[in-house]
Amino acid sequence: MHRYFIINKPGNMLSQFIGTDMVGLHDLNYPFPAGTHAIGRLDKESEGLLLLTTNKKVTRLLFQSEKPHKRTYLVKVRYAVSQDSLTALRNGISITIKGGVNYTTTPCEVDIVPTPEGLFANPYEPQDYVPYTWLRITLTEGKYHQIRKMVHAVKHRCKRLIRISIEQLELAQLQPGEVKEINEQDFFALLDI
Repeated sequence: MHRYFIINKPGNMLSQFIGTDMVGLHDLNYPFPAGTHAIGRLDKESEGLLLLTTNKKVTRLLFQSEKPHKRTYLVKVRYAVSQDSLTALRNGISITIKGGVNYTTTPCEVDIVPTPEGLFANPYEPQDYVPYTWLRITLTEGKYHQIRKMVHAVKHRCKRLIRISIEQLELAQLQPGEVKEINEQDFFALLDI
């Protein structure tokens, strides 16, 4: 019987269990069963919703299927974001992907949002001395470092990136480093797979 988990991945943690001396999933104080792996990894600096399971089919169902699945992020960028930049991000923007290939992102939802309430401090984020903007970005694709590259293409530096949901599965009030197990029926229903 497969098992399914969500975690609130803290910043400065790798989305893997083995193969590194750096802080990783093995450092969470939770008795994961053998064969547990991350689905749709977050890079070391990124935070938020990370899915874990013992079911190897989930990655294919969620990220390699014909049906797109929405992922929503809160993104803190340096400086004020203009309407022109928002439009460019929404309509698709050229970024460089693996192999040095130019790629135009698919249209996505991008909005400026107020500073999120109840957001946990990231001890690795330096103090702000310049203006910043919080964005809420929802997309259905995930090229390597895509959001960081997208905001960079419109002349902003990503200061913080937090995944808050995949489809209807939400991070909610899960604390950084906290693990929650979900039954298979709910997991598949919330992810629409």
